[in-house]
Amino acid sequence: MNQLVTVIFLLTFLLPVSIAAAPADEKRLNEVVERGVHVMPFDLEKTVHVFTKTDNGGVQKVTVKNISDQEQVSLIRTHLSEIANEFKQGNFSSPEKIHGGDMPGLAELKAARPGEINIEYKVLPIGAQIGYSSESPQLINAIHRWFDAQLSDHARHAEPAQPHQHPPTR
Repeated sequence: MNQLVTVIFLLTFLLPVSIAAAPADEKRLNEVVERGVHVMPFDLEKTVHVFTKTDNGGVQKVTVKNISDQEQVSLIRTHLSEIANEFKQGNFSSPEKIHGGDMPGLAELKAARPGEINIEYKVLPIGAQIGYSSESPQLINAIHRWFDAQLSDHARHAEPAQPHQHPPTR
């Protein structure tokens, strides 16, 4: 019985993450890096993207690898602030320039009505983040698919957030 529970746990929680976030092939990874240079001002080799899916959307975090690299921190903050403002206007052209117009989830995000997606920019000590939330199950699913596509395309420079383990309450 314990083995069955273990198998169900692995299939439910670990398998979808590993399949959804499989890295793109080398050619695609190189193309994304090349296009990204023209959109993202920070150095991908000096930074990391972390994508955290949440029940109502997700959080995209970009931080520096070297905490003393204030130039990269500034570039991250400027870029994420700018694209958060663009996203609030329904303008998702920056990710489209990097990943292409057929990026999973992107069409739904672009089609969302004003206010359907809450977009919140936040400064972090070593970078910045953008939070995305919605009450629409379709938009939440679009955000999750969009995150999976970014994880795949930025495989060398991105990682999924690890699930938080909370101690049991008594």
